[in-house]
Amino acid sequence: MNVKELLQTKPITDRCHLLDSIRGLTVINMILFHAMWDLVYLFDVSCNWYHGTGAYLWQQCICWSFILLSGFCAGMSRHLLRRGSMVFGLGALITLITALFMPENLIIFGVLTLIGSCMLIMAGIREKAQKIPAIPGLIIHFLLFAFTKHINSRYLGFFKYSWIKLPDWLYHDYLTAYFGFPFDRFYSTDYFSLLPWIFLFLTGFFIYQAWGKKILSIRWNGISFLNLIGRHALEIYALHQPVIYGLLWIIFRIIRSSSS
Repeated sequence: MNVKELLQTKPITDRCHLLDSIRGLTVINMILFHAMWDLVYLFDVSCNWYHGTGAYLWQQCICWSFILLSGFCAGMSRHLLRRGSMVFGLGALITLITALFMPENLIIFGVLTLIGSCMLIMAGIREKAQKIPAIPGLIIHFLLFAFTKHINSRYLGFFKYSWIKLPDWLYHDYLTAYFGFPFDRFYSTDYFSLLPWIFLFLTGFFIYQAWGKKILSIRWNGISFLNLIGRHALEIYALHQPVIYGLLWIIFRIIRSSSS
């Protein structure tokens, strides 16, 4: 198949294999990142680069991909309220499990809680949001995301430049932490507050508004393996950490047994 045939459009179908493949690739990337996290923080493997800028950019790439894709898909979802409730509920379940069995690695307001919250909010405002011109909406919400990116660190401004220092009284309790204002003793190994990340979610939504029909009509069957993972991304997300930990535990048991 040549490039012209690859990009030839077709009627939009229920599933977009391109999105499935992108989502599948992001899931694999996430699994690799979390496997490294387990090795470093749970199995005490020394890895200096994992504490540096490269690992941070890796993590941000994964999170941005998931949130942008979720916002994009919110533009076409037929069951946004139900889907959002399910994702939010799974995020709450992960919080409960980590609180009971891994309190030292507690997850409060993780990425699933964020995405579920954004979906539920979008379910209520989607009709009004669709009336906003797509390109201005995309630009404005991405700029809002960039401007509020460091709201958890108590300031507003682009990149690392602090334009507005936020008052300490905003950073008060778990409710304020949910919105983006964590108090001094707040701790979570996976923290994605509503601000600034809802603006990135909305950026994805307006990408759909601007170019969604063209993207969804691209004739490409994707990569079967990635498509399969992408179709079951939520289930894999829910199960991947216990599976990774179990496999690593077995591997390290075998290594220690063979070396003793």
